Amino acid sequence: MAAVSKTKHMIEGFVKDGSLKWLNKSHNPLHDEFEEIKRSSSSSNKKWINDLSAVANVVIRRCSKILHISTDKLWENFEAEASDVTKHPIRYARNFLEFACFRALSQSTQVNGYMEDKRFRRLTFDMMLAWEIPDSASQQTINIDEDPTVGIEAFSRIAPAVPIIANVIVSNYIFEFLTASTGGRLQYSTYEKYLSALEKSIKKLKSHSESSLLSSQRAKRGERILEVDGTVTTQPVLQHLGISTWPGRLTLTDHALYFEALRVVSYDKPTVYELADDLKQVVKAELTGPWGTRLFDKAILYKSNSLSDPVVMELPELKGHARRDYWLAILREVLYAHKFIRKFKIKGVERDEALLKAIFGIIRMQALTHMNSTIPLCYEEGLMFNACDQLPGGDRILETIASMLTSKEPERNNNNGGKSGNGKGMYSVSATTMASSLGSVFGANSNNQSLITVGEITVGEMTPLEKAVGESRSNYKMVADAQATVDGAKVEGLDTNLAVLKELLFPLSELGFHLLRLLYWDEPTKSFTFCFVFTFIIYWGWLAYVFALLINFFAINMVMTRYFSGRPVDELRVVVPPSMSKMEQLLAVQNAISQAEELIQEGNVVLLKIRGLFLSIFPQATNRFAAALAGFALFLTFVPFRYVLLVMFLEEFTKYSPMRKAQTERFMRRMREWWFSIPAAPVLLEREEDKKKK
Repeated sequence: MAAVSKTKHMIEGFVKDGSLKWLNKSHNPLHDEFEEIKRSSSSSNKKWINDLSAVANVVIRRCSKILHISTDKLWENFEAEASDVTKHPIRYARNFLEFACFRALSQSTQVNGYMEDKRFRRLTFDMMLAWEIPDSASQQTINIDEDPTVGIEAFSRIAPAVPIIANVIVSNYIFEFLTASTGGRLQYSTYEKYLSALEKSIKKLKSHSESSLLSSQRAKRGERILEVDGTVTTQPVLQHLGISTWPGRLTLTDHALYFEALRVVSYDKPTVYELADDLKQVVKAELTGPWGTRLFDKAILYKSNSLSDPVVMELPELKGHARRDYWLAILREVLYAHKFIRKFKIKGVERDEALLKAIFGIIRMQALTHMNSTIPLCYEEGLMFNACDQLPGGDRILETIASMLTSKEPERNNNNGGKSGNGKGMYSVSATTMASSLGSVFGANSNNQSLITVGEITVGEMTPLEKAVGESRSNYKMVADAQATVDGAKVEGLDTNLAVLKELLFPLSELGFHLLRLLYWDEPTKSFTFCFVFTFIIYWGWLAYVFALLINFFAINMVMTRYFSGRPVDELRVVVPPSMSKMEQLLAVQNAISQAEELIQEGNVVLLKIRGLFLSIFPQATNRFAAALAGFALFLTFVPFRYVLLVMFLEEFTKYSPMRKAQTERFMRRMREWWFSIPAAPVLLEREEDKKKK
C-alpha cells in the first residue's frame, strides 16, 4: 500500500507541477492514456513502472496495446530475450524502451496506410522523447515552458526503425537538414511536416508506377517508376545525341532510364538506357551550349558499352542547376545499388531489400525538397549508396550491409504475440518487412515469412553497420577539413598560378642547378669530390645506407616541423579537339586557356600537399608518413638491394592478378583516402607596387 500511495502522489505531482504540461498544448491520444494510468494507479501498481519516466510509461503502455499484451508480459519477454549486457542497470530503462518500441513499430508498420495515421506520427516522436528521458531520474530534463524537442541521438536511434523515415547511414544528415533553423533540436511540427511530405512522395510514386507509363517496357522486370520529368512545357528535358537535339519526357525506374522524344501530339517509343546491367556505365555532370560549346552546367552525360556515342540529357532552368543535381544523384543511386548487388552477388529477397533501400532514399529526397530549410539540399549526403561512395571507408559500410543482408542469423521468422524465442523483438524492422503496407507497388505481402529480414538496429547494442558508419563519419570530418584548405590554396589567373608553381619548384630548381654545376664541372674541386665520394659509396654497396639516412632525415624533419592542413586533386584529362571553324577555334582557345589554368592550379595543389607532408603540416598524416618512411628505411638497411629490386618487380607485375586484385583495389582506396586527408600548405600572394605612371 505504501508503494501504491507513493506512486499516486508522484503521478499527481507530475500533473500538478506541469511536468506533463507539454501533452496539453495540443490534443494527444497519449495524454488520455496517461490520465487512464493515473486513475488506475490508485488500485493497481502494475501499469506504472516506477523506474521509467512519465513519458516512457505512456509510450510503453501504448506499445503494449499495439502488441495486444500487457506491460507485465512485455517486460517478461524482454527479460527472457535480452542478454545480461542489455539488462545492465545503467541502461536498463532505455533498452527496455527500445525493445518495446521496435516490436510495436514492427507491428504498426504492417498496417496499410500507417504513414497517414497522425497517431502513428505522434507515437514515433514520443518514442524519441522517451528515449532521451527513459528513466524517472531524467524526468526533470523536460522543459515545461516550450514544446518538447528531440536531439540527433534519439532521432538516429528511433527513426531508422521505420526504414521509410530514415536509415542508419543518412539519419544524421536528415536530422541536420530538418533542424537547420531550430538550433539542432527537432520540433514535432517539423517532424510531422516531413512525414506528410513522405506520404505525398509515396502516393506520387504509386500513381506513376500504377499508370500506363512505359507499361510494356516495365512489365517483364516489374519496374517501379521513381521519377518523371519533362511533362511540363516550361521545364523541358533536352536530349543531345551527336549534333541532334530533341525535347522529350525523362523517366527513371529502379532498373533503367527512359527517354521519349516529343512529337507533335505524342511521344516516340522510349529509348532505354540500362542501369541494372553491367555495361560499364558512366553517369556524370556535363556542360552544354550552342555549337558544341561548354557554357551551361545543367546536363547529365550517360555512356556505356552498348552505346557508340555518349548521350547528354539537359535539364534547363533559369537559375542554378539544382534540377540537374537531383537527377544526377538519383540516377547514380540506382546505378550504385545495382553495382552493389552485382559485386556481392545478392539475390532473392536480399536483392529486393537492397533496391528498397535505394528507393526509400529517393522518396526521402523528394520529401525533403518540399521542406523549407535555411540550407540547400545535398542529395549525395541523403542517399545511402551515394553517401557510401563519398564517405571514407564507404566500401566497409557496403561490405557490412551485404553481410547483414546475407546473414542467416537470427533466423527469418516472425513470431507475434508475447513469445519470441529467437530474439526477433530485439531487432528493428527491415525495409521488405514493412514495404507491402505502403502499397502493392513496393512488393509482395510481408506476411510471407520468407520476406522477413532483420533491420539495422539492435536493442542495447551497436550493430556492425552503426560502428562502420560512426567510424566513417569521424574520418569524414577530418577529410572535409583537409579538403576545405584546398580552396584557399587555389588562386585565379594563369600568370598567378605560374608564379605559384615557380615558387613551389624553387627548391627543386636550386638542387637541379647545383647538380648541373657539378655535372658540367663548373667548379672542378667540388665536382671531383662529389664524384669520388659517390664512386666509393657505390663500389662498397653503401648507396642504400645513404638513401636510408636521407629518408630518416626527412622523416625527423617532418616530425619536428608540424604546422598546417589540405585536400585531394582530381585527375584532369585534356582531349585534343577536332578541326574547327574560326569561331570554334576562338572558343576552343578560350576553353584551352581555362583548362590550362585549371591544370596548373591542380598541379599547384599536388605540390602544396607534398610541401605540407615534408613540413609536417598535419600531425596525424605526417606521423603515419614518417613512420612509413622509417620502416622503409629499415627495410632497405637489412635487405640486399637486389632483393629489393626483385620484390618491387614482383609487386608491380602481380598486383592486378586474380588472387590480388581485390586486395589491391582496397589498398588503393585506402591510399586515396589517406591522400585526401593531407592538407595543402597555404599560399600568401605578395604583389610589388606598380611604379609605372598612369
